[in-house]
Amino acid sequence: MEADIPLVVPEVNPQDIALYKNRGIIANPNCTTIVAIVPLKPLHEYARVKRMVVSSYQAVSGAGTSAMRELEDQVKAYVRGEELKVEVFPHQIAFNLIPHIDAFLDNGYTKEEQKLRDETRKMLHDDSIRITTTTVRVPVLRAHSVSVNIETERKLTADKARELLSHAPGVQVEDDPTSNRYPMPLFVAGQDDCFVGRIREDDSVENGLNFWVVGNQLRKGAALNAVQIAEVLVEKYL
Repeated sequence: MEADIPLVVPEVNPQDIALYKNRGIIANPNCTTIVAIVPLKPLHEYARVKRMVVSSYQAVSGAGTSAMRELEDQVKAYVRGEELKVEVFPHQIAFNLIPHIDAFLDNGYTKEEQKLRDETRKMLHDDSIRITTTTVRVPVLRAHSVSVNIETERKLTADKARELLSHAPGVQVEDDPTSNRYPMPLFVAGQDDCFVGRIREDDSVENGLNFWVVGNQLRKGAALNAVQIAEVLVEKYL
């Protein structure tokens, strides 16, 4: 979050890579922020986001291989009728949800939730966006899912959002509820793009829109994003 160090998602703010000259450092954002901001950027450019309500459903792989192993071991123990051992997470993760990722802060939010807010504002160059977040660990091995509700300055219809997202780099639209087609971590785990669906207008507020996005936080949320930064750096600056 230091002002003179660029925080970059190439589909969102590639121009900030040039700031690496300040101190020779480029930061890779939080994985959940990346998954959410890739589809958010084209919507923000078109209609300007004023407020966001973000809820994430984060895979255990975000906490490392030991966390993945703990989920698998707990499922096996449950099937066998054995005691479930809890070591990595503060509570049993198998067949459970834990609304707690990273340390709690004095304001009641976790560090993970605050990162999502602060990093989004920094990369969109807009500190006026009001953002509230809840991050939840779920018993899924790979790929983070994020529910995003936005309020915009100008009207953004669901059809227009689909059109914008269908042309957005790094985004695939999978949005056909009549055929039960929507993004799910089970099928996104091996993919590089962020998959968006459940796009619908929020009629509880003026200019409201909901969407659901799923992305592999180990690929686009981490390794792939770093490689893409390096590619832009080599092509344009080195």
